Amino acid sequence: MKKEILAGLDLGTTKVCAVIAEKIPEKNKIDILGFGVAPSEGLHKGLVANIGKTAEAIKAAMSQACNRAGIEIKTINVGVAGEHITSIRHRNYVTINREEKEITKEDLDRLEADVRTIRIPSDRQILHIIPEEFSVDHQGGIENPIGMSGSRLEASSHVVLASIAAIENIKKSVERAGYQVQDYILQPIASSASVLDENEKDLGVALLDIGGGTTDIAIYHKKSIKHTRVIGVAGNQVTNDIRESLGVITEEAERLKREYGYATEAAIIKDEDILIRGVGARGNTKIPISLLTQIISLRMRELFTLVDNEIRAAGFKSKIKAGIVLTGGGSLLRGCTELAEEVFGLPTRIGVPQDLGEGLSNEIESPEFATVAGLIKGIPGGKSSEYQILIRKNLKKSDNKFKQLFKKVQEFFNEL
Repeated sequence: MKKEILAGLDLGTTKVCAVIAEKIPEKNKIDILGFGVAPSEGLHKGLVANIGKTAEAIKAAMSQACNRAGIEIKTINVGVAGEHITSIRHRNYVTINREEKEITKEDLDRLEADVRTIRIPSDRQILHIIPEEFSVDHQGGIENPIGMSGSRLEASSHVVLASIAAIENIKKSVERAGYQVQDYILQPIASSASVLDENEKDLGVALLDIGGGTTDIAIYHKKSIKHTRVIGVAGNQVTNDIRESLGVITEEAERLKREYGYATEAAIIKDEDILIRGVGARGNTKIPISLLTQIISLRMRELFTLVDNEIRAAGFKSKIKAGIVLTGGGSLLRGCTELAEEVFGLPTRIGVPQDLGEGLSNEIESPEFATVAGLIKGIPGGKSSEYQILIRKNLKKSDNKFKQLFKKVQEFFNEL
């Protein structure tokens, strides 16, 4: 039986996430069939730093997802991030010469082909061409011109550029793991597809996807993407600040951040002492949560200030009427929304993946999986919108055998 199956791969600095899903058009939902996570050691700030280690992480995450889904997969949508990402706004037009003057898909293709001829740096390639709005015979504000009549079709497009070397390293990593890239999708655009609704995009909203190595920004206004940027300050910098300030190993710093961390002192419920595990001859010590929070808050405030300056410089601060949406693993830090509202002066909420259906969907209904949830949706005009057709394989048997063995072990210990 043929099914519309999609696969997404989020290459993060701290973890690699893979998702396999089935599209249910009649319900406008996506059912999660399989999900896998593996530690990531081959990336730095969104860029592949070690192809071998990245390939191993991809293989591990995809293997988990395929086994749980009972599907053998070969092609995947892959997220792209890193400070190499830049964007420009481009305006161009084509003339309609056919006798009836009716605009067709072919004319939109000509517009896109013309954009691809613009001069860009030799080490860059066009990642996305996303139309913001169309004009027909100088009548603007048109979302979809197909079927309209006119002599001149004009478009304003958001053009995303990426490093050729960065894309090539992702491609090599994916192929070494035994898979093929179906589509490259900018991570903040993928996150936006999963956590923002159309009303927010219309009013004006800024999405901040706070990952381990980078913070991705996407700004929408009047239902169109207006600005994208990737900043190299994120969760790992917070962890490193704790590590350096308290003299602990990275794993302990990450534990303290996750278990006791707050983004602002105003969010602390009870300021109690917490245990800091010593290293070597140095014994365990105790510090108040407020001290840990001060360390975290400095870096988070710096991050939000950088983003606020970026939004102001892009000229969109006054247009963000729907406020700020925080997502990504870094947004799970308690007090994050309170600090963001203080710095931006705008209402803020946490974004979780929306419009998910059945299956294992509840396992990725968390901000840290916003990107991978968006990757399986694809973007308008991307190759992923064509969807790959796969056949369900009989891989469930090995998974069932493992479950039976695990159940027997549980029963044995229960009888002791």
